[in-house]
Amino acid sequence: MMEERYQELKVAERGAIISIVTYMLLSVLKLFIAQLAGSAALRADGLNNTTDIVASVAVLVGLKLARRPADDDHPYGHWKAETVASMVTSFIMLLVGLQVLYAAILGLSKGETAAPDMLAAYTGIFSSIIMAGVYFYNRKLSREIKSGALLAAAKDNLSDAFTSIGAAIGIFGSQLGMPWLDGVTAIIVALLILKTAIEIFRDSAFSLSDGFDEHQLEQYKKSILEMPDIVAVRTIKARSYGANVFVDVVIWTNPEMSVARSHEITEEIEISLHDHFNVFDTKVHVEPSDIKTNPPAHITEKHYKYKNK
Repeated sequence: MMEERYQELKVAERGAIISIVTYMLLSVLKLFIAQLAGSAALRADGLNNTTDIVASVAVLVGLKLARRPADDDHPYGHWKAETVASMVTSFIMLLVGLQVLYAAILGLSKGETAAPDMLAAYTGIFSSIIMAGVYFYNRKLSREIKSGALLAAAKDNLSDAFTSIGAAIGIFGSQLGMPWLDGVTAIIVALLILKTAIEIFRDSAFSLSDGFDEHQLEQYKKSILEMPDIVAVRTIKARSYGANVFVDVVIWTNPEMSVARSHEITEEIEISLHDHFNVFDTKVHVEPSDIKTNPPAHITEKHYKYKNK
């Protein structure tokens, strides 16, 4: 299972590399056309793509670090490097969003009315189509291999597609005698970028602080309680390392149960959580509990599996 996850992360690197190459080509194209056509919007979009190169490189580095095996300093492995890469991506997107928002507001306040050549608008549309294609590819790949870092990169791809189409709309508006449309569209695009950045940051911070979905924990607990010979789940905790879920659970069983059967139960729980919920690693601690004579106050009657014996 460990080797399988390493291979999945290696596949995720392909998506990051595609993003890097695409951003490099588009940034050169946009900056060149912007200079010829006299388009400030397309120039800003091209500069935006140059910062996206840095974000994609951060994702690629994070994925490579995540594939490093456990060592003395990281006994649980380097999986969280993937989540750190997602957070770095959110920071870069946040800075870009603020930059675009500031430039748009400044342009509107100055009443800029320059109408660039239509070649700039066509370039924006072409770039938007390309980035939309990269987004769908990376989103599909991230879902298949459950990579949070690649999903963050995909969301960045989508933001860039919106940015390019926004620049094109602004240029078209300038040609139609609506120069203010360039600034208004840029503000809308900036807000979309900021929204995406905040969502990625929130999810990354939640994971890095060992937060975990309570509803998911309840599903794990319910699944364990449905298994035979388990009296109750005393405690259950979980945390994420990248896309990998680690679970620690303490169960109560019949105190007369053999050691061999207790060991079998721990393996059954590990296999069940992996097969039904794709849990990467489960640690099970078995404790005896004579629930017939000393039932814990917080365990409901439906869990008293020995009450009629």
